[in-house]
Amino acid sequence: MLGNAFFIALREIRRNVTRAFLTVLGVIIGVAAVITMVTLGQGTTQAIKDQISNLGSNLIMVRPGAGFGPRSSSAGVPSFTEADANAIAEQIAGIAAVAPVSSSSFSTIYLQNARNTSVVGTTPEYFPINKWRLAEGRFFNETDLQQGSAVCVIGNTVRTQLFGEENPVGMKLRIGKASCEVIGLLATRGQQGMGDQDDTIIVPLTTMQRRLLGRNSSRGINQIAVSAMDGTESDGLIAEITSLMRQRRNLQANQDDNFSVFDTRQIAEAMSSSTKMMTTLLAAVAGVSLLVGGIGIMNIMLVSVTERTREIGIRLAIGARSREVLLQFLVEAVTLSCIGGLTGILLAFGLCTTLSRVIEVPFLFDLRINVIAFLFSAAVGVLFGFAPARRAARLDPIDALRHE
Repeated sequence: MLGNAFFIALREIRRNVTRAFLTVLGVIIGVAAVITMVTLGQGTTQAIKDQISNLGSNLIMVRPGAGFGPRSSSAGVPSFTEADANAIAEQIAGIAAVAPVSSSSFSTIYLQNARNTSVVGTTPEYFPINKWRLAEGRFFNETDLQQGSAVCVIGNTVRTQLFGEENPVGMKLRIGKASCEVIGLLATRGQQGMGDQDDTIIVPLTTMQRRLLGRNSSRGINQIAVSAMDGTESDGLIAEITSLMRQRRNLQANQDDNFSVFDTRQIAEAMSSSTKMMTTLLAAVAGVSLLVGGIGIMNIMLVSVTERTREIGIRLAIGARSREVLLQFLVEAVTLSCIGGLTGILLAFGLCTTLSRVIEVPFLFDLRINVIAFLFSAAVGVLFGFAPARRAARLDPIDALRHE
């Protein structure tokens, strides 16, 4: 009986292909939108994890303020000093390298090209800690740091925007009010996950303090990058760094930390949680169109019941039971929604394949979300098809046969 009901449902759908397509359009869009949002969200999360893992498993960051990512807050919190970075290097065992970081945004100019760029002032240890590699030229060294040399290393985005295809090594560009010679070009890292990491200029810390910021103070360090030795337990180092910074910042036992210490694992988790939250929100909004599609199915099934009233009357008159009529229309509604669900899955596959290339994130096919979306579309057919089916089953055979 169920198979017969399915074939009758397919026959009715073929009779009105255009109407059937417009009916399930909401389901198609809903399923495709939910799968696309979730899949791209998972790809973005994986891109963030991959990008952070490229920094190494032994990277620890110390920042003023509470938290990391969009919820972090450093307003009114004192920054670090170079002495804080030196204390970490000298007083904590298991540390391979430490680099104080002072960063700010400056106007950068080369000939007629100008743009705002993030400028990082740091020490030579910053490059191996963050696993930066060179495409051309050299990194600055201890001599450049001690002398406050007007030199810089730039990312590929800065080269493209300011120098075009020209080799920037040996050229001079203006950063703020100072002129700097480009001595190195960083290897490309891309724009996945954490934004455009190639949009950066790195200068010696003393150059940043004396030439760009215009002060000789050792304060103004807004990050300390720490590299742990291989095999060192990061949780233990984080606890030691936290204890040392509390002492140096004169925090009492009843006072909360006014700084944060993160390793790459915690950074990945913090950024991934934000991405997952946004993905869930977008998927929920997209899921609303599934309900809209369900309303469309219910509407067209009610129209179908009205159009086929005489047919229903004949079936009931020759012995069909009410539950068989109910099953017939319910199967038709579920068939419509399932066709919409399958079409939405195919559409989502195409969208995910295309968009993942456009936004440069991996395409991670998740069978679970595809199955869930399909089952949800079938459930929509049952939910919104039941009322029209019950209405058809409750028709009086005599009244149905009199229907014009």
